[in-house]
Amino acid sequence: MASVTKKGILGHKIRMTQIFSPDGMLVPVTVLEAGPCTVVEVRTQARDGYNALQLGLGKKKRKRTTKPVAGYFAKRSLEPAAWLKEIRVEDVGEAKAGDTVEAAIFKAGDKVDVTGTSKGRGFAGGVKRHGWKGGGASHGSMFHRAPGSIGASAYPSRVFKGKRLSGHMGDRRVTVQNLEVVEVRGSHILVKGAVPGAPNTPVTIRSSVKAE
Repeated sequence: MASVTKKGILGHKIRMTQIFSPDGMLVPVTVLEAGPCTVVEVRTQARDGYNALQLGLGKKKRKRTTKPVAGYFAKRSLEPAAWLKEIRVEDVGEAKAGDTVEAAIFKAGDKVDVTGTSKGRGFAGGVKRHGWKGGGASHGSMFHRAPGSIGASAYPSRVFKGKRLSGHMGDRRVTVQNLEVVEVRGSHILVKGAVPGAPNTPVTIRSSVKAE
């Protein structure tokens, strides 16, 4: 049975910085601007088979919104959101369309999983992409960063699927688990450690599925 997220919110990664803890320790943190998100739709166990809140973040110009999407929001008397995503919860409670979810749902000491899109690195070789050691660096080596042999000869006369080689690196969905919430300042959540993505990229913040 899949783990069910207790709570979550949509936001943006701002940047990394450092703060001092009460005991004087320097703590590296990532600043996340979370919400405020609007509840667009409520999914219930009885009707949909699972409990979730469909959250909207930001605003989108009507002229850049397709008619079906505009109608979806108009039916709920809401303005079109720039980003729409479902967050599974244990219990929807009294939530209804139009409610607001803010960063205050989290507090210092909570453990969260943050999902974002990693920075795109373009086409990369095996040394950069997979951490290969490479060959000797001397002039006579003739083998520095090349992949070398990648398969068998007469049999099976092919390269097996999944072989690690050069290719597109980054720009993929990445989740960092068990990050500790150090502090919540208004709409900003400060988490200890690094979060995937460049500044101002969208992130999803959920209660950690592995938290004790």
